[in-house]
Amino acid sequence: MKERIKQFLTLPFLSDRRVLLGIWTLLSLVGMLKLHRSHNNFLIFKGVYWHTVNGTSLYAAYPSEYSDVNHYGPLFSLIIAPFALLPEWAGMLLWLLFLSGWLFAAIYWSGLRKSQQVYIYWFCGFTLLTALFMQQFNIAIAAIILSSFFLIEKEHEGWAAFFIVLGTLVKLYGIVGLAFFLFSRHKLRLTLWLAVWSVILFLAPMAISSPDYIIGQYHEWFTCLVEKNTHNLNSFAQNISLLGFVRRTTGHANYSDLWLIIPGMALFALPYLRFSQYKNLAFRETILASVLLFVILFSTGSEASGYVIALLGVCIWYTAAPWKRGKWAIALMVFVFILSGMGNCDLIPKTIRHDYIQTYALRALPISIVWLWLCYELCTKDYTPIEKVDAHE
Repeated sequence: MKERIKQFLTLPFLSDRRVLLGIWTLLSLVGMLKLHRSHNNFLIFKGVYWHTVNGTSLYAAYPSEYSDVNHYGPLFSLIIAPFALLPEWAGMLLWLLFLSGWLFAAIYWSGLRKSQQVYIYWFCGFTLLTALFMQQFNIAIAAIILSSFFLIEKEHEGWAAFFIVLGTLVKLYGIVGLAFFLFSRHKLRLTLWLAVWSVILFLAPMAISSPDYIIGQYHEWFTCLVEKNTHNLNSFAQNISLLGFVRRTTGHANYSDLWLIIPGMALFALPYLRFSQYKNLAFRETILASVLLFVILFSTGSEASGYVIALLGVCIWYTAAPWKRGKWAIALMVFVFILSGMGNCDLIPKTIRHDYIQTYALRALPISIVWLWLCYELCTKDYTPIEKVDAHE
C-alpha cells in the first residue's frame, strides 16, 4: 500500500502547474457559492471604493449596506476599484480569481524549487478555499510577504519596497517585509525606494478623492485599529493566535499580551545574530517561514482566513531544510493540516469545531509548535547545502 501511494504521488500530472492552476481556479469558482449567502466582506470592500469617491467615512458603520465595518487603509480603495465598478456577481468572481491568481503567481515566480511549489499548492489548497469563502485579502497578504522576500533575493529592491509599502498601507501586515532588510545587498537602494513608494502610495488615493479627505481617513484608520485591537482580545472569531490560545486556555484575561509578544520578538530576532548563516538560501527561506508564522501567532487580528499565510510558512519551513525531515516532522505536518488547515471546516463535527477548536483557538497550537521548532533549528542548525532532497518524499 505504501509503495502504491508513493507511485501515485509521483504521477507527472500531480506536479503539472497547469493542473494545479486549474485546481486553484476551480477553488475560486467554488468560493462563489457564498454569493448572496455570506459575501459581507466583499460588500465591505466595495464600500471602501464608493465611500472614498463620495467622501464619506471609511470606518463608520453602514448597516443598510453591510454588517461590521472596514478596517483597511485608504489605499485599498484603488485595489478594489475595478471590482467595485462591475455588477456584484462579476466583481466578486473576478476578485476571487484575482486573489488566488496573485498568490499562485507569487509562488510560481518566487524562486522556490518546483518541488517546494508543488508541495505548497497542494498543502495550502484547503486553507485557500476557506479564505476564498470569506473573500479575504489575507490571500494577497501572503503573496505580498512572499514577493517582498524573493524580490530582495533577486536584487529588485524597488519592487520589493513597493510590496512592503503596499501591504503596510492596506493592512499593516506588509510591514513585516522589513524583516528581510538585512538580506538585501543594496540596503541604501532599498531604503530610498521605501521612502519613494511611501510617498507615492500614500498620495495615490487622492486621485479619486481629495488630500484633506485622505489625510483625515488615515487618522480615522489609526483610531479604528486601536479600537479593533481592544475588541479582538476576547473576540470569538478573531485572535486565533498564540496570544488568543494562551488567553482562552488559561482563562486569564486581565494581563498584557506584551508578556508573550516581547519574548516572542526576542526569540524571533535571535537567529539574526548568526551572520555566518546568511549566505545559505535555506536559512534565509526559513527566516521567511518564521515571518509568515509570526505575523499570525502574535496578532490579535488573526482570523480563519489568515491561516493561508501561516500554512504557507509551514510549507516553506518543511521544504527549505537541506536535511531530510523525519517522522516527527511528518506527523507534525499532518497535525497542522488537520487542526490548523481544516479547523474551520464543516467536515469536523460542529460540537468539536465550536466548543473546542474555536472556543480555545486550538488552530494556533500546531503552528505554534512548528514556530518553536523552527526557532530552535534557526539557532542551532547548519544550513549549508548537503544534498538536494525532495522534501515531500
